[in-house]
Amino acid sequence: MIEVDRPAVESSGPAHRSSAPPLTERQRERRRRILRATARLACRGGFEAVQMREVAESSQVALGTLYRYFPSKVHLLVATMQDQLERLHGTLRKSPPTGETAGDRVAQTLMRAFGALQREPRLAEAMARALTFADRSVSPEVDQVSRQTTAIVLDAMGGLENPTPEQLSAVRVVEHTWLSTLITWLAGRTSLAQVRVDIETVCRLIDLTEAEAEAGTAEAGTAEAGTARAGTAQVGTAQAAETP
Repeated sequence: MIEVDRPAVESSGPAHRSSAPPLTERQRERRRRILRATARLACRGGFEAVQMREVAESSQVALGTLYRYFPSKVHLLVATMQDQLERLHGTLRKSPPTGETAGDRVAQTLMRAFGALQREPRLAEAMARALTFADRSVSPEVDQVSRQTTAIVLDAMGGLENPTPEQLSAVRVVEHTWLSTLITWLAGRTSLAQVRVDIETVCRLIDLTEAEAEAGTAEAGTAEAGTARAGTAQVGTAQAAETP
């Protein structure tokens, strides 16, 4: 049976969609069906195979309902990438990386993510093309992909709760490099071996910023200790001066 409803996300305008109320459980389940149908179609035929009418029929929703959830194929495929990354994140948490340094663990994690996408190259190509085609109207979906990727990287680093601005900047550079290598590999312009070298190279930034963060913490601790000692000395001096 084809289902029709008015989901909480109804407008293609990013500001409206970002301020919409949360989806109900029924709407979330319908959204999951839509994303699964999209992934199946993309796995079979890539970007061109994802047609809105076919997605609607496969997920058993009315075409108008599909457009209220996802105003275009690009919105749909970018959301599918976020969903795929979320699933991958769950898998990675069950089997975390074992590298010696944070950079090693991030590189290992991203290569595992790359391997998962490599197993479904048509799906990966469809999602990557959607990201490159995304304009400002797709900003909420693109932001969700970025947040999900950041969460994966931070978990691999050791689950940082309060990363420094420098660490977050390094994470963004790592994310951009990972996506760029994915796109160039899908286009046949680079080898898997070169992808690994590029990922491992950029992940060294993670170790550099981690060392800087640790050094900053140590300096702050030294400064606090020095201030405490100075305060104690001043109190002692004052007490001595008051003694007749």
